[in-house]
Amino acid sequence: MTFSYRSRVEWMDTDAAGIYHNSTVVRFVESAEAALVREWGLGSVYFPRVPRVRYEVDFMAPLYFGQEVTTELSVARVGSSSLRFDFTVRGAAFDGREAVVAARGSYVVVHIDRSTGQACAWSPEWAERFEGQLASVREGLSPNSAR
Repeated sequence: MTFSYRSRVEWMDTDAAGIYHNSTVVRFVESAEAALVREWGLGSVYFPRVPRVRYEVDFMAPLYFGQEVTTELSVARVGSSSLRFDFTVRGAAFDGREAVVAARGSYVVVHIDRSTGQACAWSPEWAERFEGQLASVREGLSPNSAR
C-alpha cells in the first residue's frame, strides 16, 4: 500500500525565484513518514530510534512556491533492523504548468539501541506493522486517501 501525504511548497522551501530547494524533498518525505508512523501508532517512540543511513533521490522537475505536493511513500523492504522506503514526490498542476513527478527515490533507516548506538532488531510488534505494510505493497492494494 502506498501512503499519500499532501502538503504545499512554502516560501522557506524556495530560492528567491520561488523554485524549491532540492533539500525540500527530504522535508516532504519525512513529513509523510511521520504521518505514516503516527498511523501505525508509533509516533512518539519511532523517530528517536531510527536514524537515516542512506538517501537516494532522482530530481526530475522543479516545484514552485504555493504548489500543492503529494508525497507517496511505501515500505519496500523490511530487514531485521532496517527499513527501506521508496517515495515519489508529485507536484499538482499549477499556475499554467502541468502536474509533474518532481522526485523519486528511496532511503534506509536502521533501528538502534539508544544506550549503545548499535543496530538492534525490531520488536515483534513493530516488525508486524512493517511487514503488514510491505505485504500490502506486494499485493498491490490501492493507496490510502491523502492526508
